[in-house]
Order: sequence, then structure tokens, then C-alpha cells
Amino acid sequence: MLSSPPSLMESAHFLRLFLAFSIIFLGFSSSSSSSSSHLSSRELGDVTFEYRNYTAIHEFRLLNRKRSIFCPDPNPYLQINITSNPLLSDDEFVTVNIRGVLLPAESDWVAMISPSHANISACPFNAIQYEQTGDLSKLPLLCHYPVKAQYASKDPDYLSCKKKTCQKYVAGKCRVSTCAATLSFHVINIRTDIKFVFYGGGFETPCILKISDSATFANPQKPLYGHLSSTDSTGKSMRVTWVSGDKQPQKVQYGDGQSQTSQVTTFTQDNMCSWAVKSPASDFGWHDPGYIHSAVMTRLKPSTQFSYRYGSDSAGWSDKITFRTPPAGGSDEVKFVAFGDMGKAPRDPSVEHYIQPGSISVIEAIANEVSSGNIDSIFHIGDISYATGFLVEWDYFLHLINPVASTVSYMTAIGNHERDYVSSGSVYITPDSGGECGVPYETYFPMPTAAKDKPWYSIEQGSIHFTIISTEHDWTKNSEQYNWMNKDMAAVDRSKTPWLVFTGHRPMYSSNGGSVIIPSVDKKFVQAVEPLLLANKVDLALFGHVHNYERTCAVYQRDCKAMPKKDKNGIDIYDNSNYSAPVHAVIGMAGFTLDKSPSNADSWSLVRVSEFGYVRVHATKKELNFEFVNSSTKKVEDSFRIIKA
Repeated sequence: MLSSPPSLMESAHFLRLFLAFSIIFLGFSSSSSSSSSHLSSRELGDVTFEYRNYTAIHEFRLLNRKRSIFCPDPNPYLQINITSNPLLSDDEFVTVNIRGVLLPAESDWVAMISPSHANISACPFNAIQYEQTGDLSKLPLLCHYPVKAQYASKDPDYLSCKKKTCQKYVAGKCRVSTCAATLSFHVINIRTDIKFVFYGGGFETPCILKISDSATFANPQKPLYGHLSSTDSTGKSMRVTWVSGDKQPQKVQYGDGQSQTSQVTTFTQDNMCSWAVKSPASDFGWHDPGYIHSAVMTRLKPSTQFSYRYGSDSAGWSDKITFRTPPAGGSDEVKFVAFGDMGKAPRDPSVEHYIQPGSISVIEAIANEVSSGNIDSIFHIGDISYATGFLVEWDYFLHLINPVASTVSYMTAIGNHERDYVSSGSVYITPDSGGECGVPYETYFPMPTAAKDKPWYSIEQGSIHFTIISTEHDWTKNSEQYNWMNKDMAAVDRSKTPWLVFTGHRPMYSSNGGSVIIPSVDKKFVQAVEPLLLANKVDLALFGHVHNYERTCAVYQRDCKAMPKKDKNGIDIYDNSNYSAPVHAVIGMAGFTLDKSPSNADSWSLVRVSEFGYVRVHATKKELNFEFVNSSTKKVEDSFRIIKA
């Protein structure tokens, strides 16, 4: 979803930005300060006069014409370096030392840059590129987006200059003393060299004070961030996908001496979408993804533990990992967790593009569930990494989920922040993907779909048939996806898989209205697709997009067709022996800043909770048990059961 969610004012702001894009780019050919010509104050005044009647006039228009320079700071004592081994490991906290500062300022900050040769000058116009993805945070306005950044004042002793060093003595007395800061940055193997740059001027008007030496990863070719997904409903094959700096095919070794060779792919800057204003993905947010390897482990057994490792002798091998295959479709039971809108958050005090504050607590709570052996699979329903055109953030997201996604099947659905962009063929013409247009998502998460850019599929596990759609692709009546979902659900053998669970990113029901321009619920989507749910007797519909938890009655066309009844323990029971309508649950509370739940809502809304967490489902052939778990407290905030005779 855009923000949490956007207000009317913010939505209008986005529209103004879009209207301004073409005018701005027609009026000025330069797009970064590094290539702009320097203008005199008289010329700047002429520019202001010339465009005085344009509503698109903006201070960035003038700032972007100024040549980026190093700060006028002749300080001979200033230094920046890192405390680390000669070569960086795959996962470590790097200590950055700033020494020799004469006058500490609140506006002093440090950026982690990769690759080390990237353009680190100021580009104030990049504010629009941030904002087009819906990120209204205060972020560093550089020509190449930094991996992360911290103000030097994150060291509590910096501004008070407690770490003081005398640089010059005269007659035995200190005449020149300097200050210092020590910062910690969480660094993972992103394959390209990194460096740290000390800036003055804050994020909005940055100027370079000092640059560290480059640091290199010990093994940029290392195979990393492996994750599993099911390829079919048999539970007898599993796909493992990983990232490496090595373009040569590698292997997955598993079971009792079995091996499969990887298929290797990647994507480039040219594969990203763009428009009148360059997208972050095609411009300053780009980072080389390396090579994505994928191999299918076959001849497995469902509901069985195996071990595997991936890599090669030349590039290196992953650790040996134990995983469990999901139950075959039609077997007695399945246990899974589900959520939407997770993203990632830094494990250090840094700012990053689009931080999702609840993501770490949620993934850690799920990791505990998985390690207990009680989870067969995971379903992540859209808004996966929130990289939105800042490609290095995919690596951090894959690193975050690796402990769970490498041990059980991790199935996904596409969301607006993976797919949507102007003139890209999305149903919605928002720039929410930052120009990714689904390419990184489908490369990192190959699901059992029919073809590229048709990210809908179905799969069966235990007693459940999952129909997983894309709310971002055409779902109108008689479209390819509409006909597919209708055919898929109509063909379900309910004697084999009695439960039909429908999932997609944007919800059909939400008490959170969003804005007038960008509502949380698209009425056209509901009108087109909701009748299919009723006609095919969908038991449970799971959605994300709105960043809270909400559960409905058995509802159709905003009317409660049946209400649950309490059992002796006070748990709501929906009796689908005599089917009436689907139960809907919004579960977009896995990381993004939470949306407040209204105290009053329509009668179809039974439970509303604004807490970070995930849902845990245990389904047998006669009963589906559903729990919403608060990831911080581990408390069950809501639970219900659906039963059949």
C-alpha cells in the first residue's frame, strides 16, 4: 500500500507530482546536480521569473542546477575509517570511526555506499524519486542512493565532544582539539565493494567532508540467501533459489547423495520500467543483483525432513540446512502461517528507504514457530520487500527471511509495491514499485505460475486448495486471469481438499477507507471477483494491503449471510456444513507501520486489531482453526474455527 494509508492531502500531492513531472523534464534537460551547469545569482533569478506562473515551480528546480562540491572545510585532521577484518564477512557489524572533527554539528552524517565508485554528489531533485514510491520520509538526496545512513549524533558523545583529542600543542598547552564519533553499521554480503562517506549539511543539502577507503567482501561469489518454494501439490519436489556473484551454474546437493544443477538468471537496469521522470529502479536506486540460481529437488517424500546445501567448489557452499517438505494435497492436515506487507528493517540505528518497523519481531516469532516443527509452510501475500526500486534492499530482505524461508516452503503473492508502475500494464497506474514492474519479484520468487508476468497460481497442501491471484493484473470479467481463477476454483475436488482458501493482495473488505483518490478497497474488483468466491464456495479469503488485522462475518455484498456462534470457550465457530459465504481476513500487519483501526465499523466487521503479527492456521479435513498471533507478546489476539459436517 502507499503510506499508512495516504491522506487526501498526500494523494493530491502525488497527483501534483505526476502533473509536474513532464513540465519539469521538458523545462530542464539535466537530471542530476553532477552534470548541471553552475548558474549565477542573476541567472537563477531569471529562471524564477521565467517560471513564476507554473504551478510546478519548486525549489528543487533551482537547487538541482547548482554544481555539487565538497564542503569548504580545510580541516587537516579529519579522518574516516572502518574497524574490520581486511575482508568483510557475509554478515557483520562494521565499526565506522570519524576522527579529527573540529566543530561537531547535528547535520553531520555518514552514508554507506555501494558500489564504491557510485556518484556520491548531491542530487536534491531525487526527492521526487523517493516520493513517487509513496515514501515521504526524510532521506539522503544523493545521485546514487546509499545503502543506509546515520547521523553522527547517533553516537551520544559526538555533539558534546567527550571523545576529545589534542591535535596541536603550544608551549605545552593544547591549542587545537578535535572530536570523534563511532558508529555501527550492519553489513551483509551484497557482492560489490562498499565505502563510507562523511557528509555535512544534513540529508537535504549534503556536501562531502571525507571518504573512507573501499572495503571488499571476502567472497563476492558466495551463494547466499537460499529460500524454498513448492513446485506442485505432491510434496515430492521443492525449488531452492539463491543469490551469488557467480554466473556459472551451481548445484544443490540433498538427501542421500542426490544433486541438481541450477538454472541461472539475472536482470539489468534496462529491464526496469521508467517514465517521464526516471524511476528509482532505472536510475539512482539501481544495484547489481548478481545472479539468481534456482534448482528443483525431486524424488522427495511429503511431510518428511531432508537436508541440503547449495553452491559450488569454486564459489563456495552454503551450510547444510534441514528442511521439511509440506504435506501432499489431499492428506489429512496442514499447518501454515500467513501474512502480508512485511518488508524489512535495519538491525542498526540507520535510516533506509521504506523501513517496516514490525518486520524483525514478526520474522523472529515465525522462526520460533518453524523451529518447533509445527509449521509446514508460509504464505506471504504481497508487498514482499518494499525495495520499490532500491535494489540492494532485496538482499537485506532475503537475508531477513532466510532462517525460515530456507527450512519450509515460502509461497508468495505479488503486491502493488512489486508490480505497479505508470504505463506498465498494471491495473493501477501508481508508481508503487519504483520501476521494478514485477521483474525482481518474479526472479527472486519463482512460483508455479503459467508464464512470466502472469503471477497467479494454485497449489494444494493437506486439506486445503489455495487459489493465489494478482490483484495488480487484469481481473475484469472474461480477462485471462478471471477465466483462470473461475476454472481453477470450479475444478477443486472438495472430497480431496474440502477447504478452499482464496488469497490476493488488495482486500475486498476493510474498515480502513484509505483516501478518496486511492481507496483501500476497489469496488470494481469486488464487483468482478466476489461473485466467483460465492459461486465456488470459498471458505476463507486472505488479503493484505491494509496494515492491520480485520475479520468479517460470512459476508457477501457487504451483507452478513451468517454469523459465527461461540463455543464453550468463547471461540467463534463458523459452520460451513450449510455454506453461506466466505469469511474474509485482512492480514497486512507483518511489518509496515500499522494503520489505526476505527472504533466503529459496519456490521460485517467483527474484529479489528492494530498490532504486528501473523496468522497461524491448522486445517484438518473437518475443521479449520485460525489464530492471529501478536509477534511481540506471542498472545493470540483473535481466533476462530470453520467446521464442516
